[in-house]
Amino acid sequence: MTLDLDAYFARIGWTGEPRPTVEVLRSLHRAHALGIPFENLDPVLGSAPSLAVADLEAKLVRGGRGGYCYEHNTLFGTALRQLGFTVTLLAARVVLGAAPGDIRPRSHMLLRVDVPDVTTPYIADVGFGDIGALLEPIELVAGAEVYDAPRHHRLVTVAHDGPLEMWELRAEKSGSWEGQYTFTLEPFEAPDFTMINWYIATAPHSPFARAVYAHRTLPDASHRSLAGLDLIERAEDGTIKERLLSGHDEMVQVLRNDFGIRVPEGAELPV
Repeated sequence: MTLDLDAYFARIGWTGEPRPTVEVLRSLHRAHALGIPFENLDPVLGSAPSLAVADLEAKLVRGGRGGYCYEHNTLFGTALRQLGFTVTLLAARVVLGAAPGDIRPRSHMLLRVDVPDVTTPYIADVGFGDIGALLEPIELVAGAEVYDAPRHHRLVTVAHDGPLEMWELRAEKSGSWEGQYTFTLEPFEAPDFTMINWYIATAPHSPFARAVYAHRTLPDASHRSLAGLDLIERAEDGTIKERLLSGHDEMVQVLRNDFGIRVPEGAELPV
């Protein structure tokens, strides 16, 4: 099935000319990142979300829902392919928040995007969700930087023991660079992520199966994040407000009103 591009563009508020150019890639990336929230309601409600295009369209485009990385980047990659871009699925290890020596699995999906008649490919990722996520794609060149205002990212290569070059995406925070995730350019296929998605959504020790997580970046550059009952709001000037929600009912209200997520009726979310 192909994606209804008109419905997708309306969902993310994009009104450009649909052509496979760098400018379109940048503007679509930002519009998607600002237009559809990050959330993991399906896993905490006991199911692995479908990555079929028809189901993603029904949920993220028409259903008032968000999703996590596999859903976002599968949807975005589908749209890009229909516009004439070449898209390769990649898998990353999240290093953000990892303790020294921790080796996490390759559980994050991102995209390599090749633009027609442009020599340098790009890394695109509309599904990371966190405050360090890309708002615009970054060139796949060692030392490349993108000022995806209000954010600033850098792509570097790092030493490791494997045969393929290891890349790390870094985000600038308070004047220092913080690693977000590492990856190689080994191509992954959709069935690989069907398996990874199922494990992340259903494994008892997976954080995405145990607690609600939601992120929303707004056009004014403010960012909202929810982890369980912990709500953090970061204003454009960097001011942070944090508060603990009172319980399940307030969580549902915040997800609906502050994150724009249509919570399924009768859903009993963990708190």
